[in-house]
Amino acid sequence: MSEQAMPTAAPTEWVGTPRARRRAGLSIYSILLIMLLSVSVLSSIVVGVIGYVNGTEALRTIAYEKLVEIRENRAREVTQLFRSIENAVRLSAMNETSRQAARAFTAGFAELDQQETDAAASALVDEYYRDTFAADLAEATGESVDGSSFAPRGAAQTYLQHRYVIPYDDWEDAILTADAGDGSSWSQAHARYHPYYRAMTELQDFEDVLMLDTEGNVVYTAFKGVDLGTNLFEGPYRLSNLAAAYREVMDRNIIDDVVVADFAPYSPSLGNPAGWAVTPIADDGEVIGALAIELPIDRINEVMTVGGEWEMNGLGATGETYLVGRDLLMRSISRQLLDDPDGYERTAVAAGLAPATAALSVQNGNTLMQQSISGEAVARALAGEQGTLLERDYLGRDSLVAFAPLNVDGLNWVIVAQETSAEALVPVEDFTRNLILSTAGMIIFVCLLSLVLAQVFVRPLRRLKAAAQRIAAGDEGVQVDAGSSDELADVAHAFNDMSRSLQVKSQLIEEQEKANEQLILSFMPEGMADRYKHGDDAITQDSDDVTVVFADIVGFEELALTMSSEEAVARLNDLVRSFDEAAERHGVERVRTTRQSYLASCGLATPRVDNARRAVEFALELDSILERYSAQQGVKLGLRAGLDAGQVTSGLIGRARVVYDMWGDAVNLAFRVQGDSDEPGIYVTQRVADRLPDSIPVRPAGDIETQSGAQRVWKVEAPMVTVEG
Repeated sequence: MSEQAMPTAAPTEWVGTPRARRRAGLSIYSILLIMLLSVSVLSSIVVGVIGYVNGTEALRTIAYEKLVEIRENRAREVTQLFRSIENAVRLSAMNETSRQAARAFTAGFAELDQQETDAAASALVDEYYRDTFAADLAEATGESVDGSSFAPRGAAQTYLQHRYVIPYDDWEDAILTADAGDGSSWSQAHARYHPYYRAMTELQDFEDVLMLDTEGNVVYTAFKGVDLGTNLFEGPYRLSNLAAAYREVMDRNIIDDVVVADFAPYSPSLGNPAGWAVTPIADDGEVIGALAIELPIDRINEVMTVGGEWEMNGLGATGETYLVGRDLLMRSISRQLLDDPDGYERTAVAAGLAPATAALSVQNGNTLMQQSISGEAVARALAGEQGTLLERDYLGRDSLVAFAPLNVDGLNWVIVAQETSAEALVPVEDFTRNLILSTAGMIIFVCLLSLVLAQVFVRPLRRLKAAAQRIAAGDEGVQVDAGSSDELADVAHAFNDMSRSLQVKSQLIEEQEKANEQLILSFMPEGMADRYKHGDDAITQDSDDVTVVFADIVGFEELALTMSSEEAVARLNDLVRSFDEAAERHGVERVRTTRQSYLASCGLATPRVDNARRAVEFALELDSILERYSAQQGVKLGLRAGLDAGQVTSGLIGRARVVYDMWGDAVNLAFRVQGDSDEPGIYVTQRVADRLPDSIPVRPAGDIETQSGAQRVWKVEAPMVTVEG
């Protein structure tokens, strides 16, 4: 672009002297040699890059296809596993044994529930929950546990846990017992049907088998956990995923229907995750109960780890397949945890997993509901997509990933197959090494040529450098002519555009500084703001005629104890917002607030002749605000406010964090006036009372002692409102 065609909106200054186009000082031989060498080197580089890209893509495609095949195989196996689980629980609920067992256990449970609770047995059960179960659950979860909140609430639950739960140190011993020998109808039913459900549990590797009646009572469990006898509608596990699945299947009331519940922490399993498959038990078309099986974690891990035979199934030394739930947590075990627990813990923590979580995974020997999985692959799979990509895995390794949603009703899971890119693309390294060796000599020669050619191009670049240095020194609107090269002319045009852009941005920064100045003025007077910007360390202002309002919200601390911290802060913010709006209407300036106190002034920033009247009317409106709020929210809040008038000092306090505050005898006396009274109300000093109009009635409220002597205190009475008939 010529000088005449340049934009004239910004100041223009040319750096360097424009000169006419002239030929470079090279012979035709030199130019021809450079052309030949350049063509040769560029051809080699292009061929090498094309070969590298094609080879890499071919190997990556093969690796992706292998992962997709593995993913599909594991997905089919998992789907088949859950289909077999659903069929197993469905068939078990349909047979005559389950129908008879449901009626027998339900009747036996109801009979036990009608009996008087044995005091000694109840004491032993309570002791077990208080000392043993609470300690075990606290150790497993790392949280403090009140065992009494899980203790039995009915006679039947206490009876059964006294004879079938607390006598055994672990579940493996409890499942071996067929009859407690107490002669109850429930024990007779247990002796008859428990061998069947015990075999069902052990042969199919179910974590547990439960039977429930139509009232939500767990009338049977195979492993005799602490959920035996509990009620899923009213008991301590009413919010568990088992209770949700049971309610859903009973609400549907569809025979042969199976509801699958995703894994979630389950307190009877000491906080370990548990998933469920629940189906109704029906007799002659009438639902008489439900059968629930706890999903077999080991069988799921067996499918996803292909029995530990990783390399035989194409996963090499680093490949694996795993399941992920909607909460972005694993639903199967990590291969790294199986192969090297200590190495897994170090790597997972380095990749961002909480150390306590990693340690718990190693302790439990499983990453189920512990290892978090994030990234594009899981996000896209949860959105219903399937495909492949390259990303960092949950251990921070670059990996080739194949992902897809898992087709299992009731479970919003995805399946992922992955292998580290370092292992999948090993042949690329050999190819790259040979390519580098074959082109190394030519690249060196190209570097030598570059030194010669650099002299040709360095001149316009030096002009660009000088212009950039001038911009760095603070000049604006600097323009440059890069010389005769068309490509460098494009660079010069871009540089000139950048220079103009910087000039515009400088103007925007100035506008932003003005906005910041307005922000400072929003919480301190203009005079103080000006002194603060100029670095004044001690900024104060004395005011002779100011009415100070020190208001305290009575009852808020007691109200806050019944709420969470977030809810209490939200309630307080609502009140303070209403107070601020009232202050603006009455010409009152807020100085600061605390959790339950509100300090304001009238006549400080803007002198007002009637500042006492305005301050009292403001306090009366605060009292009305609290009355309305108490009536609307069903709480009891009151206002205790103290007012005094006189001389105050205001200023900025602090250096790193500046606070605008007010102090003086009027502030102190206002605080004392409201603080010395136990009753809510609006209390004013004699100085304020003398300046109030007759429309604001006051009555004596005692005296307070000050350094200058006794001060009379008056209590403001709310003005009477006359209603005409």
